[in-house]
Amino acid sequence: MEYYKNNPKLFEENAAILKAIAHPVRLCIVKGLLERGPSNVTSMHSCLDMPQSTISQHLSNLKKANVIEGDRQGLEVFYRVSNEKVKKIIKEIF
Repeated sequence: MEYYKNNPKLFEENAAILKAIAHPVRLCIVKGLLERGPSNVTSMHSCLDMPQSTISQHLSNLKKANVIEGDRQGLEVFYRVSNEKVKKIIKEIF
């Protein structure tokens, strides 16, 4: 517990990351981004077979947790995994 008292923010950040990727759809999105590289919502929609609005909500959660970043290219945003810890986690569990 001593360690937690000295680093509560570190535990909060790591818990937020784990919570963000713990949902099956978000885990699938992250794994897909790592395998295929940057993707837009349209390409994720065809892969995940769910409404784009649902995918966008999951992307928003991942962005809030600093798991992914989006790069605008014209009218589209291409998302990529930007968190090195997440990359290591996904590599280990798959």
